[in-house]
Amino acid sequence: MESKNTPSANDISGLSSRKTTPPLFKVPASTSESVPKQITVNQFYEAGKNLLGLELIAGKNGMGKLILEKVVNRPALALTGYYKHFARGRLQLFGAGEISYLSDLRSEIQHSVLETFFSKGVPAIVVSRDLAPTQTMVELADKYNVPIFRSHQDVFATNATIVLNELFAPQAIIHATLIDVTGVGVLLCGDSGAGKSECALSLIERNKCALVADDMVKIRLVDDNRLIGTGKDVGFGFMECRGIGIINVASMFGIRAVEKEKKIDLVISFVDWKEGLDEERTGLEQHTVNILGKEIPWMQIAVRPGRDVARLVLIAVMAHSLRKGGHDPAVEFNNRIISNNRRQEPGGGNEEI
Repeated sequence: MESKNTPSANDISGLSSRKTTPPLFKVPASTSESVPKQITVNQFYEAGKNLLGLELIAGKNGMGKLILEKVVNRPALALTGYYKHFARGRLQLFGAGEISYLSDLRSEIQHSVLETFFSKGVPAIVVSRDLAPTQTMVELADKYNVPIFRSHQDVFATNATIVLNELFAPQAIIHATLIDVTGVGVLLCGDSGAGKSECALSLIERNKCALVADDMVKIRLVDDNRLIGTGKDVGFGFMECRGIGIINVASMFGIRAVEKEKKIDLVISFVDWKEGLDEERTGLEQHTVNILGKEIPWMQIAVRPGRDVARLVLIAVMAHSLRKGGHDPAVEFNNRIISNNRRQEPGGGNEEI
């Protein structure tokens, strides 16, 4: 029997003439979706203390102060008394120039300059290049509850901006399972009980994937072009297996079976198969789903008894990788059909004489 998606011998247009309407799909409802408008100094410290080499010097009671912008400010002009357009909501960076300037001032003038500066309500100060803040800075930091950190880095501003961008990134939490399949970040979506965790477990058992997050996935948009998915710290490495209970994936399959985070490259949704379900037959149509304003390639797999869904996910990932590399089997097959149909047309070159 001829497939409804296979063209006849005289159909030169090939498979592309049999396109179907893509199924409707929406990302699972988020438990929360937001763009952080502010973060605490403590959040910044916890996220960047290792990368930035931060050491708390003074103002420990001000760790709850709010950073309002994801940009670092150099307060050189402010220290000279010019506060017009002063970015008081930003993290303040004191480098060699600022510290040298303050050190050259007489003690009473330095105190007056810094008293004015601290009174503006800045959230925190970082002294870079492993320099020491002046004694007046330390005293006023404790007085105004403004944390002062010291960092050994010379390129602190660049690295701090990376940390701030991640903390201020748009984010959402959705019901799904995130896995790394041979280097491709795959977000498995579907109703509760659809088989997301079982599919991930089957791929882990075959050494084909690593678990990033099960059940709840936190997604953030980094640098406006990368969706990074993570799980909750408390649940890292654990998975719910229906009928068995909670299992520790790292303990059972080794540390390589888990990852802390992964860029999301592909979304696959599981749906229960039913008569008349609109399924993709050729692969010529490439569908996407919008997550936090970014379009991500999307596929749908129908789940029914006897189907090896884990193997289908693996094949879907391989097909996705081939397309990314410029090799699309659906397009190649379509072109072959078109070429064959043209040869069979009168005057096409294969007529019998």
